[in-house]
Amino acid sequence: MIGDKVMVKFGKKERQDRRELLASTKDMEDGDDKHNDNAAFQRVRENIEDLDCSSSGIDETDLVFLKGLMDSPVFQNLVKVQDRLEEPPKLPKPIGVTNKDLVSELILRCGRSRNRELRELGQLLARPHLRALIETHDKIGEVILGPKISSPKVEDILPALNGMTGETFRMVGLRRKPGEPLGLTVQVDESENLVVARILEGGMIEKQGLLHTGDVILEINGAPVYTPEELQTEIAKSKDSVTLKIGQNDTTDSSAPVTHAALVANGNAKNGINKKLTCYMRTLFQYDPEEDTLLPCKEIGLKFERGDILQIVDQKDPNWWQAKIAGTDGPVGLIPSIELEERRKAYVHPEADYVHKISICGARISKKKKKIIYQSKSNTDFDKAELLLYEEVTRMPPFKRKTLVLIGSQGVGRRTIKNRLINSDPEKFGGVVPWTTRPQRVLEENGQSYWFTDKETMEEEIRKHKFLEYGEYNGNMYGTHLDTMREIIKQGKMCVLDCSPASLKILHNSTEFLPYVIFVASPGMEHLKTLYDVGKSNSNLRHSSRNLTEEDLKRTLEDSASMQRTYDKYIDLVITNNDFDSTFRQVIEALESLTSEHQWVPVNWIY
Repeated sequence: MIGDKVMVKFGKKERQDRRELLASTKDMEDGDDKHNDNAAFQRVRENIEDLDCSSSGIDETDLVFLKGLMDSPVFQNLVKVQDRLEEPPKLPKPIGVTNKDLVSELILRCGRSRNRELRELGQLLARPHLRALIETHDKIGEVILGPKISSPKVEDILPALNGMTGETFRMVGLRRKPGEPLGLTVQVDESENLVVARILEGGMIEKQGLLHTGDVILEINGAPVYTPEELQTEIAKSKDSVTLKIGQNDTTDSSAPVTHAALVANGNAKNGINKKLTCYMRTLFQYDPEEDTLLPCKEIGLKFERGDILQIVDQKDPNWWQAKIAGTDGPVGLIPSIELEERRKAYVHPEADYVHKISICGARISKKKKKIIYQSKSNTDFDKAELLLYEEVTRMPPFKRKTLVLIGSQGVGRRTIKNRLINSDPEKFGGVVPWTTRPQRVLEENGQSYWFTDKETMEEEIRKHKFLEYGEYNGNMYGTHLDTMREIIKQGKMCVLDCSPASLKILHNSTEFLPYVIFVASPGMEHLKTLYDVGKSNSNLRHSSRNLTEEDLKRTLEDSASMQRTYDKYIDLVITNNDFDSTFRQVIEALESLTSEHQWVPVNWIY
């Protein structure tokens, strides 16, 4: 405080209010030509000018202060504010008085729209409180403007009516058995519309042909539905008939099929006739839809076992294919596509990702990857990382395979079965004579038990990939040459092999050898001892000079089970060798069935 004056320090908020007040007074100063000065204020100013301090007894200092106050711009602006507050408010004039009819038309058009937001707008406008407010507005407008003033049209208010044209929906009636699924799946699109995602082949919807992929489902039996859960609830309430309100389908797909999967999905149009193609897949894994958390609807999933043949009827969806068990009249269901199953099985949670290092700051530091050249000798190491899902197959009429492959763990008797086959009919079956770099012994004939060659020649043939398999034993190389197999096939015989299972991939992918693979499974412990004794008496076991221990037998059982799981993709028949005679008869019967029954073979054998 200085003398009688008080200094006030304004804060930020007070300074902002003061600036707004000054701005408002400036606006009023600019509008002096539109507003007359207050009459009472002018009269007070005139009376102050006429006052005489000597005759009226008024202090001259007070009079000077009063005159200065009256001439202050702030005081004058306060007087103008008072005048503004005393003026009666000016009410806006209504645009029209027929808004009731306008709202009714909007409600009708919004209710027909496929856009969820427009349908919601229609529901809001249809509420009784809002309609009463509009009606009241029209009556007041008639008092002010008269009844002849009409409201603008809907097109003037909403020039771009998206999905609100005249015919934008249709009613579809379906008859169904209680508990029977409709045979479709739905999803909510970007516009929050409930659209038909897929229609199952052979289902009720597909047979009647009244719905199409992309159609918008607006109502079920008069009840609006917005989510798949609401749709499922309303369908469950219905009995033998369902009425759907369907919005217009504006989606078009002009892309031409360029792949086999696209042909399966879209069909092949020729001469104006649209013919749907299908393909067949052999399943290489087991699938149960009840355990699949990604399946949109478990009721329409198709359960299958490993080795089943599936008829794929639709591959349009990148994640879910439509299929049924081939050769049956069973229903069509959803199965995971190759792409989806690869992503699911190849996914590694970040917490379990030990391939990358984690730095102090949390960033991932990837190690530099080492490039390894693929070699057929080491293909087993690469194949361990291969995801076995489906294999495309085709059904062929009866034909004779060119190669018979017997695989199994060591000691199960596959070599005994091979020799018995060849000896039983040498004109029908032939065995391969292996190559070796071992020195030829006395009385040994070249081509009888082995083809003898030098190490340099054999290594050169290996580099040219002319061996099915090869290895080294006691410093000598042994291997099965592909030319020896071709020679047997040229003689009209079936080439019988007891090769390593690592060679199955080469044979399976070849269109030249067309193998029939039999896995000789290990029996129980007691039967395995019997097989060993028989093999030992026939001198067919390399380690026949020693007795097998219980650990050896357990290892054989474990190796047999592991081998069957690993190479199940290539196996055509599994025979448990409980008895050599029984196993031999089963092999002969299986080979005879190839010449009398249709066969499912890899599609690359034919095309």
